[in-house]
Amino acid sequence: MSLRETRINFAAIALILICVGVVMIYSASAIYALENLGDSAYYLKRHLLYVIIGIVITGVVMSMDYQILRKLAKPLLFISFFLLLLLLVPGIGRAVGGARRWFRLGMFSFQPSELAKFSIIVYTADFIARKKSEVASFLSGFLPVLLILGAMCLLILVQPDLGTVLATSIICFVMLFVGGVKVTHMLTIVLLSVPVLYKLIFSVQYRRNRMLAFLNPWNDPQGTGFQIIQSLVALGSGGIAGVGLGQGKQKLLYLPAAYTDFIFSIIGEELGFIGTVSMVILIMIFLFQGIKISLKAKDTFGQFLVFGLLSCLVIEAMVNMGVTTSLLPTKGLPFPFISYGGTSLIFNMMYVGIILNIGKDV
Repeated sequence: MSLRETRINFAAIALILICVGVVMIYSASAIYALENLGDSAYYLKRHLLYVIIGIVITGVVMSMDYQILRKLAKPLLFISFFLLLLLLVPGIGRAVGGARRWFRLGMFSFQPSELAKFSIIVYTADFIARKKSEVASFLSGFLPVLLILGAMCLLILVQPDLGTVLATSIICFVMLFVGGVKVTHMLTIVLLSVPVLYKLIFSVQYRRNRMLAFLNPWNDPQGTGFQIIQSLVALGSGGIAGVGLGQGKQKLLYLPAAYTDFIFSIIGEELGFIGTVSMVILIMIFLFQGIKISLKAKDTFGQFLVFGLLSCLVIEAMVNMGVTTSLLPTKGLPFPFISYGGTSLIFNMMYVGIILNIGKDV
């Protein structure tokens, strides 16, 4: 298969996922939007607007020289740090449910942690490309990225958003591992982080409740275990072929976040085992096509940038599926291209544009 065919397949799968997202967001959100906002298409219309913005941005990044991103690696970090700090200023950052993660820009919301995640990926790809001969060294090849990652994660953690911190750290570590950082160095940091992670989870009530609900959701079926139980009910009631598109019952104000973090559960209920397996297959093909583009990139920066962006999309999809099937504790990570969420969708589409850009320059 030629690289051109690989790029076409990669873009086609992304388009399929986006289209599935449009359909499922309307199916999952229509009743909720009608009950609370008086417009069943409220979330659909906003999502379509985000798709249009994403298409424009995708077109822009596909037409530019991706090497510009290498020059912007450090400026993007500084901008991300500034925005994450600005987010904490009272009256500027938008607080929802006790978390201060968004800027409100008219009818739009912007989540700086998405930009921070992107800037870490770009910086790590540039760092590996510049330090290829030193990556195995702890002081010059691992510590600099670790310090940047740690500072960024600390600011995201203050929001608080432990899920994004863990996802960003995993993506960065995967890139460094493939780049040649010694496993012993990374394993040491991971082991040292375990007590900190334990403290972060069990010293905060809602995180502790989520972990306990993950271990045994039936211990508190009307409280902490409610969401994951409703997710499993949705998946289980779908059977092989599902109850039919638009016919699901869990979205009828039973399953919280049905059109965002738990949209995979609605896919399972309405499209059944066939629908969920199809999503897994699409993500796997998406991964393989992306890896082919990465391996054929003309330079190290391009290779690792593709790998980092691809890792971001696939890891978030895996985590989302793991959460909805109770294989992982509840984390607020959307399903790429499918869950409702403006900032995440736009960045996901931009990632696809950058990957296609790198592939065309081979």
